[in-house]
Amino acid sequence: MKIIICGAGQVGWQIARHLSGENNDVTVVDNNTELVRRATDTLDVQGITGFASYPDVLDKAGARDADMIIAATFSDEVNMVTCQVAHSIFAVPRKIARLRAQSYLTAVYSDLYRREHLPVDVVISPEREVAKAALRRLASPSTFDTEYFLGGEALLMGIRLDDDCPVVNTPLKQLSELFSTLRAIVVGVRRGGTLFAPDPGDQLFAGDEIYVFTHDNDAARTLEIFGKPVHRQERVVIIGGGNVGLAVAQELEKSSTRIRARVIEKSRDQAERAADALSRTIVLHGDGLDIDILREAGVERADAVLCVSDDDKTNLLASVRAKAAGAGMAIALVNDPTMVQMMDALGIDAYVNPRATTVSSILRHIRQGRVRGVYSIGDAEAEVIEAQVLSTSPIAGRELRDIDIPEGALIGAIRKRDKVIRPTGSTRIEEGDTVAIFALSKDVPAVEALLRVSVDFF
Repeated sequence: MKIIICGAGQVGWQIARHLSGENNDVTVVDNNTELVRRATDTLDVQGITGFASYPDVLDKAGARDADMIIAATFSDEVNMVTCQVAHSIFAVPRKIARLRAQSYLTAVYSDLYRREHLPVDVVISPEREVAKAALRRLASPSTFDTEYFLGGEALLMGIRLDDDCPVVNTPLKQLSELFSTLRAIVVGVRRGGTLFAPDPGDQLFAGDEIYVFTHDNDAARTLEIFGKPVHRQERVVIIGGGNVGLAVAQELEKSSTRIRARVIEKSRDQAERAADALSRTIVLHGDGLDIDILREAGVERADAVLCVSDDDKTNLLASVRAKAAGAGMAIALVNDPTMVQMMDALGIDAYVNPRATTVSSILRHIRQGRVRGVYSIGDAEAEVIEAQVLSTSPIAGRELRDIDIPEGALIGAIRKRDKVIRPTGSTRIEEGDTVAIFALSKDVPAVEALLRVSVDFF
């Protein structure tokens, strides 16, 4: 597939990194020469320096025979015009635009993106994706990562194992025998900074970060088995009342669980905007690093503090101060992946990575075959791919034990008709099944080959 990526920043580079190793013809466009050079020096991509919305620049990038264009520059307007030019002049079949301004995303104006108006096939909103990720973290406070698959019935949970975890030093195969009715399977383990797909004979140790697929109904039991008690969130303090914080607060107000939230926002204008948009949430104007403001927000009684300002360092420091003041847990929004390594030392429980959530959203619309969802794990270390099995797929009609699945991949859950099951060696994959597969980045092409029937996308 020939793909043009406009914007070589964090998101554009990460998308190019994913796609360039999968036999795609990728061209990166950016008006920043250094960013283009970084992409061409580190990735197997072509680079064009120039403004992505200029027709001559897109022509040099190969838009006349491109299958898809991804507009992920820092400007919403450039992204929209780029899609318009790609459609009107070059007839590019598939156009994806990243848009940040909430005005462009209001449902009442959705007709704007019809083909006869502004032809954008897929609109990705980083703020909305981050807000969804933050809500998932709040809903599962004992995990550092969560994502739903298979229509919400299967859940991928990232769990950090403590010294008092009751199942450490136990082989995974033995765990399966001990909890035979539990619909859960460990698909990934990060140990010493390295992520791998475990074998049945592998043991888990204190300090491991594991990724577990489980049926949604078995999530609470799974957490208990791995030593993580289930806590109900009742009070939440949100530091940062911008688009992300406001979206989270609005969703919490709609929640049937009646979670009580308070928002702290440093900008007076932003705080007033949030106060006008919220009906049951108290909004405080002040600095989230100010201990007096934190106490006024009731941080010592908070079950969780969610730090989602636009500054990574503020989020990390506010998380530390909130925990020290008595908050039950702290979740920080962190753009810089190198800062994630500081989380344990700082005592921060979980984080949200805007780049990873945006990359996952875009990849969902790129993958070949009948892919229904893609979730990027860590710093592009692995992916979870949800896909429907077609009759001519290489895995259709075969038992799992007979399928040559790559060493770095594991099937975490399977939907057969209206039932989600835990896979075993004797499970037969049939046409129409939907599978959720964990795969290290290097094994993603091989996994897609097992699912792919023809070079098509939707």
